Amino acid sequence: MKMKKKGLVSIVGVLALAMALSFALVGCGSGNSGSASSSADNGGSLRFVTGGESGTYYAFGSVIAQHATNNTDISVTAASSGGSQANIQELEDGTAELGFAQSDVMAYAYDGTNLFEGKPVTSFSTLGALYQEQVQIVTCDPSITSVADLAGKNVSIGAAGSGVYFNAIDILGAYGLSESDINPTYQSFGDSADALKDGKIDAAFIVAGAPTTAITDLSTTKTAYLISLDQAHIQQLIAENNFYSEAVIPAGTYAGQPADVVTVGVDAVIIVDNAVSEEDVYALTADIFDNAPELIENHAKYAEISLEKGASVASVPYHPGAAKYFAEKNITVPTK
Repeated sequence: MKMKKKGLVSIVGVLALAMALSFALVGCGSGNSGSASSSADNGGSLRFVTGGESGTYYAFGSVIAQHATNNTDISVTAASSGGSQANIQELEDGTAELGFAQSDVMAYAYDGTNLFEGKPVTSFSTLGALYQEQVQIVTCDPSITSVADLAGKNVSIGAAGSGVYFNAIDILGAYGLSESDINPTYQSFGDSADALKDGKIDAAFIVAGAPTTAITDLSTTKTAYLISLDQAHIQQLIAENNFYSEAVIPAGTYAGQPADVVTVGVDAVIIVDNAVSEEDVYALTADIFDNAPELIENHAKYAEISLEKGASVASVPYHPGAAKYFAEKNITVPTK
């Protein structure tokens, strides 16, 4: 009987140890999955959603992520995505901690308007604006020299409900035009360029950093013209929407462009989940802005990064980690 009792005690001890190890492993597993806050709180591992694999967001985001991983105490993994609107949703869902977003789209989300009508998303903050994406209005018709000339024309205004669509509606509205005053089509950049080549449309709105491949390709086969906005309407747009800023597309950016084109632009911004630690966001912000001048050979968009641009976002408050970085540069940014 003693032997049996000792054996029973031994078995119970083994089972207890196995259960303890099992609970420990479960605890470790839950710490590495799931919500943005748990990912952010465990070793500074951050998921960065960017854009399509053929676009600037993905290419530049991948360079930013790799440099931060190699040179800071945080690990950043870049992933392709559906772009601004999808990225904001991923942060809201907890499947990413960082993302690229156009400044107008992030403002729509934060305020619950347009693409996010009645469904505001306020679980994210600004890390910093990196570069400008210009609103480019392109035509192959030399008689179209102003937005006002688009009345009655066949005009591509971006995919229905996209950021481009709302930019087009804003600019048309500033000139006293509505969607019903044109013959709208809803196309991507590439499809718009093809339609211009084939004479199926008269003009197209394209929102991207110039030079943009779709317009570059178009201007090699046909004479393409960019439409400038006048100062009065530029200032009106900026006053009504604080995510717009004046933009200049220098002469020679495209074939056959003899003069500067003046328009408005939105910014490519890195946004961050509010739950990410101040320490991690500070480290990433410093890595991007402190090293930009030396990294231009890694990606051309580093040449457009500046402290002034980085601190220029007014529509969505900055994360405390980013605000700390800019404060060290004697720049105050809005916070919650």
